[in-house]
This record gives sequence, C-alpha cells and structure tokens, in this order.
Amino acid sequence: MSAATIGAPRRTRATVVKTKEIPAAVYGPAGALVLVDSGPLLALFNRTDRWHATVSQWMQGNPRIKLVTTWCVLTEVCAMLSRRVHNDAALDVLRWALRGGITVDGAPQDALVSVLAISERFANLPFDLADASIAEAAERMRIRRVLSIDSDFDMYRDHAGRALQNVLKR
Repeated sequence: MSAATIGAPRRTRATVVKTKEIPAAVYGPAGALVLVDSGPLLALFNRTDRWHATVSQWMQGNPRIKLVTTWCVLTEVCAMLSRRVHNDAALDVLRWALRGGITVDGAPQDALVSVLAISERFANLPFDLADASIAEAAERMRIRRVLSIDSDFDMYRDHAGRALQNVLKR
C-alpha cells in the first residue's frame, strides 16, 4: 500500500488524505523509503495543524514512496494527537499503519546503544528520543531521506558525515 492510499476521512477533527489518482512519484522511484518524523504525522492527522496542507500535498505528490517510522515516533504522535485533537485521531494513526500507510520499524535491541551514541554526538541539541530513533534507523537501514517539519534534521549526520535529506525542504 502506498503513502497516498490512506482511506476515507472520519468524522473527528482528525483527518487523513483522501484516496485519488495521483501522478507518478515526484521524489524517488516507486518503493523508495522515507523515514517520517512526528511533525508530519501530527499534521497529517490534524486538519487544524498549520503543516497539514503542506504534508498532504507532499503525500499526494509522492504516492509510491514507502513511509517508515519508529516506535518512538509513533508513541509520541499518538500521545500528542490524543491530547491536542482526540483519542480517535490517535486511533486513526494506528488503523492507517495497520492498513499499510506506514511501516513501523522493529529496531533490534542493540539499537538502543546507537540511539544513545547519536544522542551523545548531538548533545548540543535539545534531547529528543524520537529524533534520535529516526537518525538511528536512517543509519541502520541506510536511508537518507527524512520527512520532517523540524530543522533538527539539518544537523544530524551519519557516520560518514553526510546530512540526512529532508524531503519537505527539497
């Protein structure tokens, strides 16, 4: 299932992108992986978020991209949506993931060692476990593309010193 195949909107303040025919992917080939941070997921499932339109347009323009996130991000998103919007919004995210809208990375136990190392390497930034989990997954899975509304990802580097590419800033 692609990023654009999300399903029909519910009657809550939470919303999802409507399914429709969209031209071929703009960013990367079919099946290209993009790691997703909390911000775009919060925006996607909250119509009142100022980033909602931008993220929705990116998703519609890139229907063949495969989205991946981490358990840390998913936990943060569900907690924030339940507080900011409604419990139904958080449940919508989980339902969307179960339908294949996003893949949740099952990091190995030793990923915690890498998350800590990344957090220590970037200790000058405010600590954010979700961001560190995305940076760890990027290194482990060799994914350089990240969907984020945060400028923090401009700072993160892999072991080779290369910056992650924020596809929203393209």
